[in-house]
Amino acid sequence: MLTYRRASLQDVDAVYRLICDMEQKELPKERFQEIFRWQLDREGYYCLLCLKDGAVAGALNLRFEWQLHHGERIAEILEFAVDPACRNQGIGREMLARACRLAAEAGCTQIEVDCNQLRTDTHRFYQREGMRAFHYKFSRRLDGAGGTENAIGR
Repeated sequence: MLTYRRASLQDVDAVYRLICDMEQKELPKERFQEIFRWQLDREGYYCLLCLKDGAVAGALNLRFEWQLHHGERIAEILEFAVDPACRNQGIGREMLARACRLAAEAGCTQIEVDCNQLRTDTHRFYQREGMRAFHYKFSRRLDGAGGTENAIGR
């Protein structure tokens, strides 16, 4: 049975596991916990969970913000991960639909997501769900640790 709810601090380990799987690397756990806790305490963030038989099967982390260049409030999907054992069961589709409803209820007029160029399966998912790639996102490391190679987990 699937249920959906807002994340709480008790969910940090399950969300951490999903995001590490998505990024294909182990993230710094203490820093992750600090950021998760900080976001839970802020009005402009909402971490939606899907539970399958009581266990976290998916996490979709949203940010709601007023953007000058839109002149409106926009929702952005910051992270979105479904447990590999639970994929292709409609969980992602339902979570995205719920995120769109949450964003509309929060006064947002649009929902956006950035997605690594290497995640081609994820691109197809977003396109099937009616999202379009209208923008390029450029990034640059500021700590000197980056290179020019694109990789999952960066």
